[in-house]
Amino acid sequence: MKRMRLKLDRRRFLLDLMPKSSVCAEIGVHTGRFSTNILEVVHPRELHLIDPWKHETSALYQRALFGGRVDSGQQAMDARYHAVLDHFKTNIDSGQVKVHRGYSSEVLTTFPDHYFDWMYIDGNHLYEFVMQDLQLALMKSKPGGYITGDDYGREGWWEGGVERAVDEFCRSQRVELIAIRNNQFILKIRSAGSRTV
Repeated sequence: MKRMRLKLDRRRFLLDLMPKSSVCAEIGVHTGRFSTNILEVVHPRELHLIDPWKHETSALYQRALFGGRVDSGQQAMDARYHAVLDHFKTNIDSGQVKVHRGYSSEVLTTFPDHYFDWMYIDGNHLYEFVMQDLQLALMKSKPGGYITGDDYGREGWWEGGVERAVDEFCRSQRVELIAIRNNQFILKIRSAGSRTV
């Protein structure tokens, strides 16, 4: 519980900036702890939880929470998925929470463009996957909406993939950097007619 509280403390500023009663998505759900924080702070109208809950066996993922750090492989990932379903059962039954088991690259294409008010990206941290999530988030979120995420500037098995992708994305797309703090990033999507600086 203390670890969960510390995690919320460093991300609370981000949640406080997100619009209440919004439509949002979290890419990379893991055990659903941050999903609970989103519900408690933002009170979204819809929260879409997107994660494949798939154990990756490649040596590349030896130090990942969905790879080599999982003791019982796919069985553990299946257990995480079912625990999320159980934990959010009331929210799922009410229609507030929708759980999508699949890769973000596949799940997000099922939504209309400009559907979300904001997204939180915390999936696969390798550069190409972060960039793909950023591009899909831009397409699927409303002008004036937010693209946010975790682990900017943090070292890990992903070799700076989050920071490199976010920096490149900010230079090439119609987004404004709002904040980088506590390894969190917040980008605001400019409207189609906005000039980039």
